[in-house]
Amino acid sequence: EVQLVESGGGLVQAGASLRLSCAASGFPSDDYAIGWFRQAPGKERESVSCITIIDGSTYYADSVKGRFAISSDKAKNTVSLQINSLKPEDTAVYYCATIGLMGYQACRPDAMDYWGKGTLVTVSS
Repeated sequence: EVQLVESGGGLVQAGASLRLSCAASGFPSDDYAIGWFRQAPGKERESVSCITIIDGSTYYADSVKGRFAISSDKAKNTVSLQINSLKPEDTAVYYCATIGLMGYQACRPDAMDYWGKGTLVTVSS
């Protein structure tokens, strides 16, 4: 019953900014973690950022620190990812995923239970 819907992707020039959103529904409580992950063509899915809703604790992959910022709107069950200074290597399908807080051990793709369909971010040089 849990559903995740990503939005905000698109085609942009290098150096531009995007704000991605992940709307969660059907989750029985506010005690969960939501993460952003991405998968580029020919690459494995990798972690981008995660946040625990109850206390706002965050994790960022080294590759995105300083350019990406994750935030949550607890009342709306929505998590956003602000992406600045986009680079061509950021091109990927961006997915959000979630897991109950008690099951959250690490911001890794294989640690998540529910996934959205993804939103495509394409960055041209």
